[in-house]
Amino acid sequence: MDNLDAARLQMAFTLIFHIVFACIGMVMPFFMVVAHKKWLNTKNPVYLTLTKSWQKGVAIFFVTGAVSGTALSFELGLLWPEFMKHAGPIIGMPFSLEGAAFFVEAIALGFYLYGWKKLPEQFHWFTGVIVGIAGVASGILVVSANGWMNAPSGFDYANGVFTNIDPIKALLNPAWFTQALHMTLAAFTATGFAVAGIHAFQIYKKRQVELHKKAFKIAITFGAVAAILQPISGDLSAKDIAKRQPVKLAAMEAHYHTTKGTPLYIGGIVDNDKQEVTHKIEIPKALSFLAFGDFNAEVKGLNDFPDDVKPKNIAMVHYAFQVMVGLGTLLMVAGILFFISLKKRSWWTHKRYWLFFFLLAPLGFVALEAGWIVTEVGRQPWIIHNVMKTKDAVTPMPGIVYSFYMYLVLYGTLSIAVTWLMIRQIKFLNNSNIH
Repeated sequence: MDNLDAARLQMAFTLIFHIVFACIGMVMPFFMVVAHKKWLNTKNPVYLTLTKSWQKGVAIFFVTGAVSGTALSFELGLLWPEFMKHAGPIIGMPFSLEGAAFFVEAIALGFYLYGWKKLPEQFHWFTGVIVGIAGVASGILVVSANGWMNAPSGFDYANGVFTNIDPIKALLNPAWFTQALHMTLAAFTATGFAVAGIHAFQIYKKRQVELHKKAFKIAITFGAVAAILQPISGDLSAKDIAKRQPVKLAAMEAHYHTTKGTPLYIGGIVDNDKQEVTHKIEIPKALSFLAFGDFNAEVKGLNDFPDDVKPKNIAMVHYAFQVMVGLGTLLMVAGILFFISLKKRSWWTHKRYWLFFFLLAPLGFVALEAGWIVTEVGRQPWIIHNVMKTKDAVTPMPGIVYSFYMYLVLYGTLSIAVTWLMIRQIKFLNNSNIH
């Protein structure tokens, strides 16, 4: 394994782990404060127990997110020094602001965790709201930096030199809004369905049913709303990619030949040698319409781009895109079914209803990871789109493969620790006496 492959794999694995910790850390505070507000309004002890249980989850994921995020920030300098040399002055602002948001989140979380019976009730609850808002702000700022890598702006570039740097323009790059919206909705969808699925399983097993039903309703409401809104965000993102990164759009669809009135592929097996997709379902002219709002619009195929600017693994991008869209659609349908079930409460008496939502629990995060693969692998070979290639940014120092193995152990240990703590917390919740 050469340095470039080792560096890319290390970055890929650490992001795959961190994105889960970060998304849960962003979203769970909102579940916590809704349960807390219901406790303040009703004084139902079930909501108090649920709030205190969820606050422990928030604390766990805050710590693991901080550890994994800190390690990830060191990776940028360790693995990609040439990138940081030029990009640092340009996109330093979102990283600095993210650090400020993190400190606000940490302070507010401290107030929240240790403020019970010490702070006025409404102010104590409001500190939990600040935890959630600061967490979402952190996520948006980091995604803004990633958006800049897809749509670089805020500088002039000539002869390998970056000049006329404008950090505000870099922060508010053309991709930041669509990527931040899509990522935030994905975080709420994935976390909402995951948390709801865990509580659905406890209901299926008839453990603390009243508590878990209330928890399920709070979590799935967030997840369902986000899942229903996600296709709108996806459409905005697709149109943005079609305009700025047409080669990524072609890779997502495994679309090899430039055509007008281009069909949309559902599923299919990519044959890169024959430059075709077999065993797919075609929706006539749908890709042209979705990308450009015109059923007869021309969509450029992969063959129209030089080999050195195309992703090497077209199949991975296409399959990841299909997984993301397919699972996103399934979760959207499940979200609609949940809202229907609020009118048909008889559904809640059937074990199959709870089993269905339990089986959906991991799918949001599978879709989230697939979407991240589309974003990152689809941008290759560029680390800064159309400006700097990934191979030109990697460190010249040897031995990165050992760093890769070390990070695998670190993130694997974090995952095991978090899993053990969450299982322990669920068992404690099921054994608690609620008065």
